[in-house]
Amino acid sequence: MTLAKGMALIFDMDGVIVDSMPAHTEAWQVYLHRLGIECPDLERRMHGRRNDEIVADFIGSDLPPDRVFQHGAAKEVLYRKLMAAQLESRLVPGIREFLEDFQSVPMGVASNAEPANVDFVLDRANLRPYFQVIVDGMQVENPKPHPDVYLKAADELMVHAGDCIILEDSPAGVEAARRAGARVIGVETHSPLEGVDLRIRDFLDPSLRPWLSKQVRHN
Repeated sequence: MTLAKGMALIFDMDGVIVDSMPAHTEAWQVYLHRLGIECPDLERRMHGRRNDEIVADFIGSDLPPDRVFQHGAAKEVLYRKLMAAQLESRLVPGIREFLEDFQSVPMGVASNAEPANVDFVLDRANLRPYFQVIVDGMQVENPKPHPDVYLKAADELMVHAGDCIILEDSPAGVEAARRAGARVIGVETHSPLEGVDLRIRDFLDPSLRPWLSKQVRHN
């Protein structure tokens, strides 16, 4: 399958390609508990945010950059250990078949995630070959909800951001995509999303392909 010439698909990773929220939540719970920190609304506060923002919120906003990085990196080691045995089963249903069917379309990943996590998911699941461009949260100054990651991905795909369809699962990501000027498919892996052009549960949703087939380039 294909889209109109000059269009591209850009995917968030966590919650869109892989249902990683349970493992991220557990990893943060374990890590924060070791520091004597309990946070009952952890998942809500961490959803769609970059590690430096999460560390500032949960651990301390006055930490030097090296300590912020160390906290985030230590948590991600826990996350990858938790995910190693369950990665394939955690892929969002239908994602592999969807990427295969749309491989003629320019595609990229744009995520707030740490580079090591992006590499972990894409390489362990053998999904990297489908994507011509990969932008992680460390490659831009401002994380989502700022549009930086999506603007950079569109630029590297050599398409206008307005000709991109972005797949997102978080309110912050939807805002970033909208601010980039793109159309947005909301992948409602865990919660409903507002302000999107199409809402799907996963890549097996029967509304997805017919909607994509009707998309044309913005002028």
